[in-house]
Amino acid sequence: MTQDPVFTNGAAFIDGEVVAMIDARIPITDTGFTRSDLTYDVVSVWDGAFFRLEDHLDRFLRNCRRLRLTPPHDRDEIREVLIGLIEVSGLRESYVEMICTRGPSVNGSRDPRTFVNCFYAFAIPYVWILEPETAEGMDAVIAKTSRRIPADSVDPTVKNFHWADLTKGLFEAYDRGADQALLLDHQGNLTEGPGYNVFAVIASRLLTPATGVLEGITRRTILELAEEQGIETWATEISEADLRTATELFATSTAGGVMPITRLDGRPVADGQVGGVTKRLRQRYWAVHADGPFATRVLPSSPHGPGHRF
Repeated sequence: MTQDPVFTNGAAFIDGEVVAMIDARIPITDTGFTRSDLTYDVVSVWDGAFFRLEDHLDRFLRNCRRLRLTPPHDRDEIREVLIGLIEVSGLRESYVEMICTRGPSVNGSRDPRTFVNCFYAFAIPYVWILEPETAEGMDAVIAKTSRRIPADSVDPTVKNFHWADLTKGLFEAYDRGADQALLLDHQGNLTEGPGYNVFAVIASRLLTPATGVLEGITRRTILELAEEQGIETWATEISEADLRTATELFATSTAGGVMPITRLDGRPVADGQVGGVTKRLRQRYWAVHADGPFATRVLPSSPHGPGHRF
């Protein structure tokens, strides 16, 4: 299929029409923009196939219900939109986002029950938090100037754009010569970073925070793969003191998969190299992106794969 060059940098679904990313616009009065009143989800496409598309749709629609949002399209229609964006763009590796906003006010009303909810989606070339060629891994800090928004204020299991605490943590990381931040909660326990979950190998066990975090689809995949490989894994509280004893750290996200953290607060984690557990899970994670139960194929499989080595 010959692709229209106008969609080389991606395609978007706006007001029921597919447009090039450069032409994608939303109303300035949409409360998704003015109040961050929305939920969203991101699913990846790898070598022409969506990864865990149905799980992402499950979470997106569940979170819409939690926020009392009603997308103007049902599940089958949303799936069709997302697949259509990949077909028209021809992107083999893509970052695909779906968004439901409260929408613009009707006649100036502030009553959220009167708003008309809106649905948007877009597909762009795959987004990396950490490029796979960055062999040294992430250089992170434990943020001191910012704590994660309490879960009883903003539910972290519902994907949202409330990033003020995460962005503040990022600026602190940059100011301290690092590139990423890990945020603690108000009890001093690890939560997550800007757009990713965190895992730590502590006393030969693989640990990840149980509360105060997004229940990431990549996180879920790693928990499943760790169990498959016989790695003892716990979702639990991780104090700052315990975190500093970790022999391996890594982050997980749709935008990058398994990403090693090899420096923390200016010091190497263990010997500063990517650890064995991290390597095993990273390799297995990308291996299960091939045709199988998690793959929803849109474009023909490439005979050479996606072109990246892990």
